[in-house]
Amino acid sequence: MAAALFLIALKVWAWLASGSVAMLAALADSTLDLAASLFTYFAVRLAATPPDREHRYGHGKAEAFAGLFQAGLVMVSAALILVEALRRLIDPQPLEAAPQALAVMAISIVVSAALVWAQSRAIAATGSLAVRGDRAHYLSDLASNAAVIIGILGAAYAGLAWADTAAAVFVTVWLALGAWDIARSAADHLMDREAPEALRTRVRELALGEEGLRGVHDLRTRLSGPYLHIQFHADLDPDMTLEAAHRIIVAAEGRIRAEYPNADVIIHPDPRGRAEPHGLRQFGERREDGAGESPDVSGAGEQAR
Repeated sequence: MAAALFLIALKVWAWLASGSVAMLAALADSTLDLAASLFTYFAVRLAATPPDREHRYGHGKAEAFAGLFQAGLVMVSAALILVEALRRLIDPQPLEAAPQALAVMAISIVVSAALVWAQSRAIAATGSLAVRGDRAHYLSDLASNAAVIIGILGAAYAGLAWADTAAAVFVTVWLALGAWDIARSAADHLMDREAPEALRTRVRELALGEEGLRGVHDLRTRLSGPYLHIQFHADLDPDMTLEAAHRIIVAAEGRIRAEYPNADVIIHPDPRGRAEPHGLRQFGERREDGAGESPDVSGAGEQAR
């Protein structure tokens, strides 16, 4: 947030000095970055709050709401910049103080690159959707700042009056694409989309690593901010004792959580060959053609959806 405030101050001065619509686009982008970073800060704090009696699955989806908020801000910004760019295209204005404006954009690129590096480290450590959305803003800054520099150079030194406006239009398109990607990821979290198939396959492998656990079916996964929720049915020998079954289930859960420490794992034991269908049929695993349930007791070849 401190970096965003610094960039906003620089770009306000550069915009007032130069009158560049591309600089105005960059200023709007940094202003939205500040708002998004502020919202992200509180969303991440809320998402990290432990589960309570009213939110037994935690508060992880706060990050998805932050992502949607960020996407909405970016889309509004893109629309406003596009309107200003078209107005300037109809009524071109000469640029002033081009060297100062170029210096500001160069500083912006350095600061944005440093922020992207720091956020990438945070994402690698936490997988945070909200931070990933915030990083998308600063990644777009790197590209948009470069476009602004090209636009200012073209308008101020090459006599291409349209270059400044073209740079602003490029920034709006870049922002809109980034907003769509953030919104789609946030919607996947809010709609409880399955985790990637590679993760689901690994969960099966870890579960089946215990002798006595004969198969896995009805595997369900979903991401919620920093948490990964996993549940499945495990096929066990129907003649084993409850104590032995419990030991196998706990061992399987331990292996999964050792590799995915942020996972909440629920395993339901089924007596192999003797279990009757139970639970809502709509939530059972289905074949690709969607024609009925297709339990996978071998632990291999199951499709994500």
